[in-house]
Amino acid sequence: MSAPTLERPAPDEAALQEQFDATIAADHRIEPRDWMPEGYRKTLIRQVAQHAHSEIIGMQPEGDWLLAAPSLRRKSVLLAKVQDEAGHGLYLYSAAETLGADRADLTDKLIEQKQKYSSIFNYPTLSYADVGVIGWLVDGAAICNQVPLCRSSYGPYARAMIRICKEESFHQRQGYELLMTMMRGTDEQRAMVQDAVDRWWWPTLMMFGPPDEHSPNTAQSMAWGIKRHTNDELRQKFVDMSVPQAEVLGVTFPDPELEFDPGTGHYRFGKLDWEEFKRVVGGQGPMNAIRLARRRAARDDNAWVTEAATAYAEKHS
Repeated sequence: MSAPTLERPAPDEAALQEQFDATIAADHRIEPRDWMPEGYRKTLIRQVAQHAHSEIIGMQPEGDWLLAAPSLRRKSVLLAKVQDEAGHGLYLYSAAETLGADRADLTDKLIEQKQKYSSIFNYPTLSYADVGVIGWLVDGAAICNQVPLCRSSYGPYARAMIRICKEESFHQRQGYELLMTMMRGTDEQRAMVQDAVDRWWWPTLMMFGPPDEHSPNTAQSMAWGIKRHTNDELRQKFVDMSVPQAEVLGVTFPDPELEFDPGTGHYRFGKLDWEEFKRVVGGQGPMNAIRLARRRAARDDNAWVTEAATAYAEKHS
């Protein structure tokens, strides 16, 4: 007779929680096979999914200018950038899947407005200068927000962010180079750049989310090491970074209260229109309906591709 097998008792939840807390306290990574509190998992799925949705929806504003870009070089640059954003979305959906989320389900929730994407992509791109301003300001804000995420406590998310941040940094330089070229052009081109800056400055500042006192998830996300800085800290860093760049470019920001404070070493800036932010996040922005309608059409019109790929994979598994 064989010796009886002794089963090791499963650790209780208190011990697992203690191990998780110790990992977070030591600033180590949580990996997909590690135990994690359900709140941590749900918070990550919400944040990573919102980030993935933003990358995919974010292809649309600049994609509108692919055919209208003024030269073959500019078309190639813009096409490469839009393609990069698609790749970023795929990295992030893959990271969400390691948490047990289903990619198709996340897409459905986005279309049904049960999950959100960045408010910035609900504004129209009215001129070609908007393409440059999105690269400079919007991607610049994304870099401020995303570089700290390379040290996020969840391993797959942090590793995905390393490549994403490298590419976003290149996108920002592309946008700034485009604007610099236009500012060396005609009076009409310079006016076009200033108009785009005027329209995108305030929505870009809102990208970082509501003020800290009205951000319900920030404190817990920071305690878990998912986020490293508060919304207001990141917003201030972005303003401090952008003002000198604007001076070199030769544009001004539409904020009469914007001035340097020698006492703090930071730039003071005016109050944001948080009522507008709520309207846009709530689905009432200028382009909300169009953005989601396009995403819905992309899902429905291309469902046969997904079905064929799934059937092929199952046949050869």
